Amino acid sequence: MKKIFLTILLCLLAINLSHSQSKYSGKIEAGFLKFGLTTVQVDPGPDWQGYNLDEEQNGLDLNFVNGFKFGNRFYAGAGVGYLNFEGINGFAIFSDFEYLFANSRLTPLINLRIGYNQIYNQYENGNGSGLGEVGLGLNYKISEQYSLYWKSGILVSQQSLIFPIRMGFRF
Repeated sequence: MKKIFLTILLCLLAINLSHSQSKYSGKIEAGFLKFGLTTVQVDPGPDWQGYNLDEEQNGLDLNFVNGFKFGNRFYAGAGVGYLNFEGINGFAIFSDFEYLFANSRLTPLINLRIGYNQIYNQYENGNGSGLGEVGLGLNYKISEQYSLYWKSGILVSQQSLIFPIRMGFRF
């Protein structure tokens, strides 16, 4: 009984400490998605209608991320996004992790994004795909609560390698 009580007490203490060191933070960002190359080669069958991004379309995205800032440097959140690849619309849902290298006004950042997206292309009901993205960028702290950032990296999704360039506002 003492072990159970002690375990519950330690868990409550850990939750309280982690909550007191974290605070809500949100991000809104817009980006340009430069098509790089197709990552899969398909031997076409009779029902094949082309690659998911069959004309090697560039895209635009708009994302909103809700999460928590832990300390002054680490951010973790979940987001939703709207995608448009030159007329092919879609959406994305993802987890977002970001680390700032320093607590200064201007600092480098590294970002990791893992999730799922769905585009409505030439196939009936469109195509869904996992997504993985890693990026580097710069964060400019306006105040303790607000910052602007720019980042770029590599995104793998929809049988394609894509180079995103994003600008965002963290609040």
